[in-house]
Amino acid sequence: MFREKIKILDCTIRDGGLINNHDFDLGFVQKVYRAISAAGVDYMEVGYKNSKKLFSSKEYGLWKFCEDDQIKRVIDNVKSNTKISVMVDIGRVDIDDVKPADESPVDMIRVACYVKDIDKAITMANHFAAKGYETTFNIMAISRDNGTELDEALDQIEKESKAIAVYIVDSFGALYQEPTEELVKRFKAILKTREVGFHAHNHLQLAFGNTIEAIIHGANFLDGTIYGIGRAAGNCPLELLIGFLKNPKFDIRPILDIISREFIPLRKKIEWGYIIPYAISGMMNEHPRAAMALRQTDRKENYKDFYDDLLDSR
Repeated sequence: MFREKIKILDCTIRDGGLINNHDFDLGFVQKVYRAISAAGVDYMEVGYKNSKKLFSSKEYGLWKFCEDDQIKRVIDNVKSNTKISVMVDIGRVDIDDVKPADESPVDMIRVACYVKDIDKAITMANHFAAKGYETTFNIMAISRDNGTELDEALDQIEKESKAIAVYIVDSFGALYQEPTEELVKRFKAILKTREVGFHAHNHLQLAFGNTIEAIIHGANFLDGTIYGIGRAAGNCPLELLIGFLKNPKFDIRPILDIISREFIPLRKKIEWGYIIPYAISGMMNEHPRAAMALRQTDRKENYKDFYDDLLDSR
């Protein structure tokens, strides 16, 4: 499977940070960056660019804020073609605090939004584009928010934005292959001058399969994480994606090495991956927050009760 236009973005630290309040230590992030760079991955997303006026640095780690000085410490003395990405949420970033791209180690800013907020998202993305950044839209909760308003939002992006790509985000890990195919085709039919991206969650063990489906139908911007780390059931495993693509520019060996050295021990400290409560939330097309809360209680293995509770709450 070789297509030159395909770009891989690793969001290990950003999505993985949703498990531990973005509190990875600097040395760990440096190791991830070196592995990602050695593997030839196109982008590494190091976290969120949130305002400290809104979030406490005592509650969250460095990668909730992604200050330029900390990012520079991560990438210092590493020869790499891997670009740095950060994510922003509407209402959580002070856009005036973001320096011009030529003064920052960040190359790309991804704007996460819901369909209803597309006006605000376009304004924000265009602001960052004017500062010299590559920009994308990550349209969240797509499995529940794909009515006619989605077509209108995509048309508005095509006509008014400067983004290079628009991501389909399976926030609830609820998509199967057929709706994945339909969504990619729908995005591509409207977005004539943008790339389509795909970001999968693994609640139904379909993150990798759905990513392949998205590739088949023309998605060229693909997200993955090392060993599938990420919120709840995690994301499409980067190592599987690299192994599938058969692109000589990617080298899977640095990823396999860091899994052995860092992620196997980490998996014993924090939990992610396919677990039944996350599967249930995916089956019901629900946000995994209830399943995540369950996993912090002494009832965490009571799967039938959780299923019934979630069913009753709908």
